[in-house]
Amino acid sequence: MKATLEFNLPEDQIEFDFATQGSKMYSALWDISQELRTLWKYEELKQEEWDMVERIRNKFYEILDDNQIKLDK
Repeated sequence: MKATLEFNLPEDQIEFDFATQGSKMYSALWDISQELRTLWKYEELKQEEWDMVERIRNKFYEILDDNQIKLDK
């Protein structure tokens, strides 16, 4: 199966960038998820810091889920 995407540049530049930079965006989201995991699981944090990391981590995954983005490699 093949797929061909066509863009009218420069009018469709944003759409072109989204299509061609998807792997970079995925990689950035993966790195963020791993940083949040490290903080949540391994760092010795004060209670209020831990609560904030947990809150941010939960919101991050909620946003991914709302947008049907899966970070399973």
